[in-house]
Amino acid sequence: MNKNDFSSKTLRFIKNNSVPFLFLIICIGGVIASRLSINYILNEIVNRLDRNLFLVLSLIIPVVAGMGLNFALVVGAMAGQIGLIAIKVLNVKGIAGLFLAAIISIPFALLFGYGTGKILNKTKGKEMITSLILGFFAMGLYQLVFLLFVGTIIPIKNPEIVLPGGVGLKNAIDLKIIQYALDDLLKVKIMGINLPLASFILIGLLCLFTRFILKTKLGQDFRALGQDMHVAEVAGIDVDRTRLIAITISTLLAAWGQIIFLQNIGTLQTYSSHEQVGMFAVAAILVGGATVTKATIGNAILGTILFHTLFIVSPNAGKNLFGDPQIGEFFRSFVAYGVIAVSLVLHAMQKHFSADEKMETAE
Repeated sequence: MNKNDFSSKTLRFIKNNSVPFLFLIICIGGVIASRLSINYILNEIVNRLDRNLFLVLSLIIPVVAGMGLNFALVVGAMAGQIGLIAIKVLNVKGIAGLFLAAIISIPFALLFGYGTGKILNKTKGKEMITSLILGFFAMGLYQLVFLLFVGTIIPIKNPEIVLPGGVGLKNAIDLKIIQYALDDLLKVKIMGINLPLASFILIGLLCLFTRFILKTKLGQDFRALGQDMHVAEVAGIDVDRTRLIAITISTLLAAWGQIIFLQNIGTLQTYSSHEQVGMFAVAAILVGGATVTKATIGNAILGTILFHTLFIVSPNAGKNLFGDPQIGEFFRSFVAYGVIAVSLVLHAMQKHFSADEKMETAE
């Protein structure tokens, strides 16, 4: 390989991975400026991987199927929260309660996923904006059900979770009955770092499931749709059905991911826990180098590490650099939304460069 070829490949590699490189540099700067101990940062990263990675991984299948980034992840999160509210009412504790919440969430997640898929099939080419607006619409319905129907149509009388007037759920519901039920199931400490092995085994199983399904006939159909929907339809693939399956799987995984997330937190903010789920998961996978047309398990893992490292170090970095930790908090919010905009712009630029390269090659 001559020097020019090597330089060209290096430049292309950097260009294709510009977002991860950018955030790696920002993270290194943040870690240095925060002056936090490496042990503390590593413990926090492990905790946030345990808490968030399942949700981020649930985005992969719709991207492969050409449906873009599923902002309607929030709909799946609501299904998971319905399962958690149910076990709180039934007072089922520990790992049994967590398992029951996952079971209860399945029919809701499948129903919500099916409905979402049907709507997205009517708006081909505009899936991301449709799923974003759909998430806001679903939040309104969710609030209607749990603010008005609970205590009237839905007979829940538990004073621990129902508002004093007897109608509507309280803003915050204590989940101590299942807190750390999964995390503490199998936990080890290595070099001062707490590793919740049961949670990571579950995440590993999801990675294996994702790899397995993408190698099946259904997975090949997903890939065909992602490359060119019209060609896939000509090849005999049932486009609408395949897209419906992709979004339903994503919604179900999001429901389970939200249950894992909230068992780690220990508190359900009834009307807000689900609000930022889609945005933060999308931001994390984009930081890892995914695009609206390509996402891998590696993108999800790397993105979650980089995105949440920034969340961990930014308050202290803001305090040390500017004398105000609030600046770090503002920076975290800015990053969550800014990374999506930056990634989409870079993706558009990369598509433009690719199109130019193809034209030059053809000439």
